[in-house]
Amino acid sequence: MLDIDMEYTKGILFVRLKGKLSIDNCIILDNELGRLVDGNNVRFVTFNVFELTYIDMNGIKAILKYNAALSKIKGKVLICGVNNEVVRSQLNRKVTRYILETKDELSAIKHINLGGYI
Repeated sequence: MLDIDMEYTKGILFVRLKGKLSIDNCIILDNELGRLVDGNNVRFVTFNVFELTYIDMNGIKAILKYNAALSKIKGKVLICGVNNEVVRSQLNRKVTRYILETKDELSAIKHINLGGYI
């Protein structure tokens, strides 16, 4: 099961994930996130995975897909709140070389603002 909470604030779409992000529910994330990103010209997305307990390769591909799409429009994807060792090991192997990890949402806001993106 995956719960998704999204909030657009300070020019960043925060996507808070809770539960398991896997092949069974990636399409749900893609549908909800895709509609918001495409329809609102969103350039910055921060995935908050603090309450994520599991992620598989399909979940990682979903995150990387948005990183590639936003990079094309000079946007950025960040990940924050990694506190689960299973999630950390999966992300470290596949994602963190492409996507910046910050401690929390406030750090993500600071990184984007200080980087001159907004």
